[in-house]
Amino acid sequence: MTAHRAGLVGCRSCGRVWPHEETVCARCGSHLVPPDRRSLQAVWAWLLAGLIFYVPANLLPMLRTQTLLSAHGGTNSTIIGGVIELIRYGSWGVAVIVLVASVLVPISKFIAITWLALAAGRPATYEDAHRRLRVYEVVEFIGRWSMVDVFVVAILSALVQLGFVAAIHPGSAAVCFALSVAFTMLSAQSFDPRLIWRGLPLRNRKSRN
Repeated sequence: MTAHRAGLVGCRSCGRVWPHEETVCARCGSHLVPPDRRSLQAVWAWLLAGLIFYVPANLLPMLRTQTLLSAHGGTNSTIIGGVIELIRYGSWGVAVIVLVASVLVPISKFIAITWLALAAGRPATYEDAHRRLRVYEVVEFIGRWSMVDVFVVAILSALVQLGFVAAIHPGSAAVCFALSVAFTMLSAQSFDPRLIWRGLPLRNRKSRN
């Protein structure tokens, strides 16, 4: 038995359940909205926007480095190019962190959100529902670490400003990457986790016994 089948609606802010005819949560004041697959339209829209900005984030330069000895006014580094440079200089730990935060985590989030949106409200067993819930919790947890690459660029740009000797400036990919992360986070927040439980089968008397 789920809250929806019992005629109850859960608050997405505080988790309190109320009768289906209630429209406002008396505990936190949030509006009560029953789970609806039409809310997935916002999930798909934000996810598509994140994918669009993720492409130039990997193709455009993330960092623009200018040094006194550099030719042609400096060098530009993309995300993958920066990882290769870090490996070349022996900074394996930093290279792994940048690769995971900038490539593996965003791609994993795109795949996970797509899978959740496709599976939401579909028929499922209890094991399937709990598996979807764990995936959703992982997406929510890693969302706070998605801006690591942008933070590194911001810190380097603030610290390495030595006039005509050396300077680091953020590239256009930093803006695209930040927008991609923001849109992906909005997509995850737009997903209604209550849809995970909508596809559970009804229990019969034999299963209750």
